[in-house]
Amino acid sequence: MRRRPATRENSDRAMPKIMIVTDAWHPQVNGVVRSIETTNRELAAMGYEVAMITPKPFPSIPMPTYPEIRLSLATYGQIARRIEAEKPDFMHIATEGPLGLMARRWCLKKHMPFSTSYHTRFPEYVRTRVPVPLGWLYAYVRWFHNRGGACMVATESLRRELAAKGIANLCLWSRGIDLALFHPRPQSDQPFGLTRPIFMTVGRVAVEKNLPAFLDLDLPGSKVVVGDGPARAELEARYPDAHFTGVKFGEDLARAYAEADVFVFPSKTDTFGNTILEALASGIPVAAYPVTGPADIIPEASGAGALDEDLGKACLAALSRSREEARHLAEGFTWQAATKQFLDNVIEAKTQAKRRRLSLRLPVRPADA
Repeated sequence: MRRRPATRENSDRAMPKIMIVTDAWHPQVNGVVRSIETTNRELAAMGYEVAMITPKPFPSIPMPTYPEIRLSLATYGQIARRIEAEKPDFMHIATEGPLGLMARRWCLKKHMPFSTSYHTRFPEYVRTRVPVPLGWLYAYVRWFHNRGGACMVATESLRRELAAKGIANLCLWSRGIDLALFHPRPQSDQPFGLTRPIFMTVGRVAVEKNLPAFLDLDLPGSKVVVGDGPARAELEARYPDAHFTGVKFGEDLARAYAEADVFVFPSKTDTFGNTILEALASGIPVAAYPVTGPADIIPEASGAGALDEDLGKACLAALSRSREEARHLAEGFTWQAATKQFLDNVIEAKTQAKRRRLSLRLPVRPADA
């Protein structure tokens, strides 16, 4: 087990405390929520206490164009009191929304080091809903993240992309998969009462997921969409031949994955793709575009999927990929390893802040003559 860092704040209690502030939380169903929830469980197993600030206890309003997401109306004073009551040793700000903004303000005011994470392509996500120039949105992202000691991203390709846009202190925080829940299972002849092959996608049914790129394809067999979201009613009416199951959880979700012949990931804006890991762990080859996320998870030579700028070609190629190789690839992703990365980054953010303060106090050395 990792040796607990000794700090002045935690010297009188058994477990160091990490506070995580997130605008994304239940009842939302997405990769951000699942990642934080699972990381919290692993941190507890490593001997760390986790305190959370989420939108749940505060008044909120629905996000325009996406009412399932609630925007918190908490005040700065409420957030400041919550943080000060918990006395955290480490601060992690997971999202760039209202709660994240107020926690960032408190950290800067109190000179508290903090880390952040970049879960979603925030500028592109906002741009699909509001006509704001991407340049302005990336300026906001730089402003938000660059004052932290570490900005966590899920893949190496995303780290390179964001570094080129001027975002600093980037570090990797990968993801894991529950290999006991998601695993290959016997398949039925007509899952969901449909004809094979089954091409399936899982996730939020929302504009940023690029679902028409999948649903417009001329493919053999049947198309299945597992999930819910603001675009579901429109897409169900537009694509009557596709089967929409609604959202599934736990064992029901795992059984649904295992019935697929190909998992289709049409998104071009996700930063990772937790559902890709769930499909691979279920022994389902993946078809996707060669973009950040799929390209990082599925090596070209792995035999676990097919990536192509033509998504239809990727889907047909994935039919002949290996279910065994898909499972084997997923077995390399564990939540224990991902959580160790997270913990190292949180600790490093505090270390970086101390170095920065020390450098500001040191006298400037004159240049050699």
